[in-house]
Amino acid sequence: MRARCASLMIGVLLALASVQAEDGAKITHSFLATGGETYLQDGDGKVLWSYPKSTRDGWVLPNGNLLLAVSKSNDGGSVVEVTREGKTVFEFKGTQSEVNTVQPLANGNILLTEAGDKPRLLEVTREGKIAVEVPIQAQTKDHHLQSRMARKLANGNYLVPQLLDKVVREYQPDGKIVWEVATPNWPFTAIRLENGNTLINCTIGHLTIEVDKTGKTVWQVSNEDFPTKPFDDACGAQRLPNGNTMITAYHAKPGQTKLFEVTPDKKIVWTYTDQRGAGIHHFQILDTNGKPIPGIPLR
Repeated sequence: MRARCASLMIGVLLALASVQAEDGAKITHSFLATGGETYLQDGDGKVLWSYPKSTRDGWVLPNGNLLLAVSKSNDGGSVVEVTREGKTVFEFKGTQSEVNTVQPLANGNILLTEAGDKPRLLEVTREGKIAVEVPIQAQTKDHHLQSRMARKLANGNYLVPQLLDKVVREYQPDGKIVWEVATPNWPFTAIRLENGNTLINCTIGHLTIEVDKTGKTVWQVSNEDFPTKPFDDACGAQRLPNGNTMITAYHAKPGQTKLFEVTPDKKIVWTYTDQRGAGIHHFQILDTNGKPIPGIPLR
């Protein structure tokens, strides 16, 4: 018992120590966490809002509502928009095996993926009608490992990480593949950066890479770079305005690092730890030291 208490105390102290910048200033972030537990938390660790269902992906909308991809539960999953009071104001139910991603679009539509025998991307209107359907060329023997954080790009195409296929592909609205890159392990998150490069998290490869337009790896970070080995199923990621990268460790256990921020020169400047049994599947960092992150987050 004494050893267990000592271990928990060390974990708390490590978490507190890791939120100090090199100049001694405290770094804080508020964020939305999706996964086995779904919640909004402020920079002081206070839970501001929670949702009673497991989720895969989500966003805080400008109106304060939450747009969520809800995990399947004897159904094909769904996308919902809910108010802070828990009222559902939009719902689109999946028609196949799973709904694993969601993104609010500038045209007012909502992007989602359906995993199943006919994997596809869908843009649906606020009236629940399918406006765009894009077939995904993926394996069908394992629906769960078909795709994850698909995103619509500024050029109108769609970027899709395909886990078991170990590839990230860019699809045109007509379904044509116009770019792809093979990945060293299952790709979960793929983010098209402003410089044209693509940031990719490779889940159980415990690895994050950045590739250029030719597919060449120009930056990489993994457990080999840190004695603490913070990578533990690198699912969600976000590139912050300061150039740092936020990464989640989905398989992290209570007391272990569940989110961490790493600089381009591979220094960890912030970590998040809690005693929850559930890990963080994906997330949205909302502010730094109380200052909202401007523009559309790269995630």
